[in-house]
Amino acid sequence: MSSLKELKSRIQSVKSTQKITSAMKMVSSVKLLKAEKAVYNFLTYRETLTDILRNYLSSQIVDRSPFREIRHVNHVGIVVFSSNSSLCGNYNSNIIKRLEQSITTHRDVRKEDILIFPIGKKVEDFCKEKNLAIAGEFQNVAAHPDIENTTQIADTLIQLFLQHKIDRIKVIYFHYVNKTTQIMIAETFLPIEINYRKKGEFRNDYLIEPSIEEIEQQLIPLALHYHIYTAALEAYASECAARTLSMQAATENAENLLQQLSLEYNKMRQESITNEILDLIGGSLQ
Repeated sequence: MSSLKELKSRIQSVKSTQKITSAMKMVSSVKLLKAEKAVYNFLTYRETLTDILRNYLSSQIVDRSPFREIRHVNHVGIVVFSSNSSLCGNYNSNIIKRLEQSITTHRDVRKEDILIFPIGKKVEDFCKEKNLAIAGEFQNVAAHPDIENTTQIADTLIQLFLQHKIDRIKVIYFHYVNKTTQIMIAETFLPIEINYRKKGEFRNDYLIEPSIEEIEQQLIPLALHYHIYTAALEAYASECAARTLSMQAATENAENLLQQLSLEYNKMRQESITNEILDLIGGSLQ
């Protein structure tokens, strides 16, 4: 009977766990819908602005720009987006692995000259464990990305680059495609890398008002602000998607385990009843 009690207790435990994972799946699904809508609504605008910027710079109206200055890399900045909590599959482990690869890529740069902007508690904990230089705590950005908190990060990055305190800045995050597909992105934030279009593929008939300098001072920072904001939105949506799928898998696994435990419980219970009947029959024959 002790075995039956143990099985019954385990079944109840699995049922409780299943209720939790199912509830977490529902919560993550609701968050994902909102995050997905935010990504799709803003991504088109950001891509259009980026296309305008690319077209503008490709037209060679601007001969030189401090945002495009390529120099020897002595100091590196890396903005990396993770989550604040677990239970989202291998989302954080993949991000951290890509961060390690990026650090290894800059072999000529000293460890103390690599400044990490850890967006999310998981990557922040990793950086502290490895004694990496971090620019601060940005857990609120990972939990609630908005244009205000991401603009502060972008402005800091821009100033560090323009003041020659950082020579190259990278951004690592998951690009959100849909609920089941997210693509790891590791791209250069500054200096701006423009692949020049072929002649005839861009417009060169701009009328610049009030001046090229003022347009550049507004257009490029705006595009960089939206770059970080979009990365934050996509990272958050990818996190919600990863957690939704993870909780769905956990709920399904709990259901399969319940079926196995119930079958085992019924077999043991039937065996116990059969033995009791045999004992009664044996006693009546004596």
